[in-house]
Amino acid sequence: MKPSLSLLFSLLMIFALALGACAPATPALTQASVATEAPTQVPIEVPSTEKPALTNPTLILATTTSTQDSGLLDILIPLFEAESGYTVQTIAVGSGQAMEMGQQGNADVLLVHSPTAEKQFMEDGWGKDRALVMHNDFIIVGPADDPAKIKGLSAIDAFKAIAQARATFVARADKSGTSTKELGIWKKAEFDPAAEKPAWYIETGQGMGATLTIASEKNGYTLTDRATFLANKSNLQLEILVEGDKSLLNVYHVITVNPDKWPKVNYEGAMAFLKFMTESSTQDAIGKFGVGKYGQQLFIPDADKSDADLGL
Repeated sequence: MKPSLSLLFSLLMIFALALGACAPATPALTQASVATEAPTQVPIEVPSTEKPALTNPTLILATTTSTQDSGLLDILIPLFEAESGYTVQTIAVGSGQAMEMGQQGNADVLLVHSPTAEKQFMEDGWGKDRALVMHNDFIIVGPADDPAKIKGLSAIDAFKAIAQARATFVARADKSGTSTKELGIWKKAEFDPAAEKPAWYIETGQGMGATLTIASEKNGYTLTDRATFLANKSNLQLEILVEGDKSLLNVYHVITVNPDKWPKVNYEGAMAFLKFMTESSTQDAIGKFGVGKYGQQLFIPDADKSDADLGL
């Protein structure tokens, strides 16, 4: 009996040892294992700095030659392109031609300076939005010897004196805001050289820069915006003879072409340009333009004003 109990005890011991060998080993939690075990990383979403894709990245800007010839657009367009991602195709023509492009759906946005024509453009439904941007002024320039003796006169009296003296006058005659202003002054002076075509009245059909050059070569007078004259003054034999007349205010607006008339125009881009031209940083750049080089502002920013504030 005793041998069988001993055998049974031995078998139980062997079975217990076998179970212990089969159990999974539990690793010791050492200082080394605590130090080297990496914590679980939770992914962090980083906001994308990429701008959303533009529906149409090309924007056609039709603008007056004065903004181009003065050099202002050379400053503003690169800023807009960098900020917005749009590529701007600038077409510098007279304000009248710019508005004609809008009527034909050949431009997305306009930057012009012919308030009376602009109001008609909006009333006819060709424009969707119109915002005041800036102003400067028109001046009458001419040869230093001033053969018609207009220095210091009002704009109307100066034109009357030029006509009476039959002194050379060089006109743009290009449906621009400047041309419209000039013809308006002639009308108030009760003379219509554009219809009568006197020999002393020369029509260039060109922009302001080219017209100033011709006036200088012909030793004649012309009406110009101040910014373009100052930007080209070093190459001209002309002086400012009439300035400061309230009737010579030169106001610029930006207008979006109405997508209801032309569904394919880039209205999204046009609105981006309108907002850019009226935002504070752009208005600040406009106000500083020309000060360092000419010692005076070439344009006065006006986005915080209304047309009524400017007497329009």
